[in-house]
Amino acid sequence: MPLIRVQPWKGTDMAEHLLNVKDLKVSFRSGRQVVEAVKGVSFSLNKGETLALVGESGSGKSVSALSIMQLLSYPAAFHPSGSITFDGQEVIGASPSFLQKLRGNRIAMVFQEPMTAQNPVHTIEKQIGEVLSLHRRLNRSAARVRILELLHLVGIVDPESRLKSYPHQLSGGQRQRVMIAMALANEPDVLIADEPTTALDVTVQAQILELLQDMQRKLGMALLLITHDLGVVRKMADRVCVMRHGKIVEAADSATLFTQPQHDYTRMLLAAEPSGGPVVVPDNAPEILRVEGMKVYFPIRRGIFLRTVGHVKAVDGINLSLKQGQTLGIVGESGSGKTTLGLAILRLVRATGRVVYLGQDIQAQKKDQLKALRREMQLVFQDPFGALSPRLSVAEIIEEGLRVHEPALSQTERRARITAVLKDVGLDPDVQDRYPHEFSGGQRQRISIARALILRPKLIVLDEPTSALDMSVQAQVVDLLRNLQQRFKLSFLFISHDLKVVRALSDEVIVMKQGRVVEHGKREDIFERPQTDYTKALIAAAFSLSLEGVAADAVRD
Repeated sequence: MPLIRVQPWKGTDMAEHLLNVKDLKVSFRSGRQVVEAVKGVSFSLNKGETLALVGESGSGKSVSALSIMQLLSYPAAFHPSGSITFDGQEVIGASPSFLQKLRGNRIAMVFQEPMTAQNPVHTIEKQIGEVLSLHRRLNRSAARVRILELLHLVGIVDPESRLKSYPHQLSGGQRQRVMIAMALANEPDVLIADEPTTALDVTVQAQILELLQDMQRKLGMALLLITHDLGVVRKMADRVCVMRHGKIVEAADSATLFTQPQHDYTRMLLAAEPSGGPVVVPDNAPEILRVEGMKVYFPIRRGIFLRTVGHVKAVDGINLSLKQGQTLGIVGESGSGKTTLGLAILRLVRATGRVVYLGQDIQAQKKDQLKALRREMQLVFQDPFGALSPRLSVAEIIEEGLRVHEPALSQTERRARITAVLKDVGLDPDVQDRYPHEFSGGQRQRISIARALILRPKLIVLDEPTSALDMSVQAQVVDLLRNLQQRFKLSFLFISHDLKVVRALSDEVIVMKQGRVVEHGKREDIFERPQTDYTKALIAAAFSLSLEGVAADAVRD
């Protein structure tokens, strides 16, 4: 089944707006309060065009996009005023039957957090097949052919073996690629991409961006791109709208915005990059962690009786050591085993090998013995929304660790600790009584970091801790982690596909591929004198979209 339509798009008058958003306002009810999230936003989108909405977390980008498909939770969220028209028809207040035909068919969306956007009890095949059956009514055989084509298109290796996989069995980048496949399934007229490359490694990021551009050329698909990565915006966007505090503060074509920004806020965004270097670790600093021969194998089962026919070697014989106060960066493509290695070190997945923490072999510890060590070893997950209970307030989420490990603290003392740690991660302490769904993706990630920091651990495994954050907040979080490391002599295992952040924070770097270490060395050696072709390719892809030169020109102007 060919991916492109029988009659490919041949162009149209750019004055013909496919999507119009006019004076859009969005408010949320929080108890007796009404919070205005979007304050009179207007923009249009033409066929075949890419419009980027950029701005810091909480600026209203995602809320504006969700309004287009009417995916906000009513009556908790509502539109005091404004209009959204698609192909000449009003979307706000439209009938359920109209919206059903619109969603996933003519307008599709790639969500920021693929783990929460996918059903955890359905296979990948069933979830993509559901999109096809709803709008195309394909039979099972034709649907499977289409699903395999889509998975191959978005870069899933051996897609047939992944059809029966569940979302939790995929890496973050693989889940995001499945989300993109679902969105492209019905060849939509408009694709809303909310941080489409956030969970992807740098090489796959380039592939996905090329894929989206190719789809636009073939289908005339309009793209509304929501991202904090200005390098992606510069590569992809025809026009850019910069949002702050629910308003558009600057709108221009891409070339003009990057070379002649008019607003101070736009200049600040262009200049924001993680900078500095890692904390200096004394040569005689004690070893806090040593890993020897770490292996994590997942069985591959086939047939009616689900016999084991092989294994996925997610982690295959890893050795590493970490000193007190040191940051060890772990980089590699999605599926290389980075996250699995971090989870295995904390004994959150079954593994073989030795993990020695402060002289104690963790692998030999029983469950009761591990409890005391859990306080000293914390984890910041890649998916902040999936890691936060929707039924608990921010204060209840952060204080869980205190209730377990410091039960003698009074409520007043716990509140004081929560207030202090929220300030540390750049959040207003007044948000303690709000719930995760009331925050942007970046704000939720800061809540996750606060939860890990509140017990003041000695070792923190940070799994893509800045992937959901805009550039300015990335720089703030890097500075925050560096300062906390100096104050409390924290040790970090820093797992990331963002090599700019790794370069700013890590003392040593491990490069992983297919479960193995292909290169390990000091930060300056890895980034300035890489030895393997794989490492060279990662670094080239990571810095090809660098904004350092653009930012310098913008500041001078």
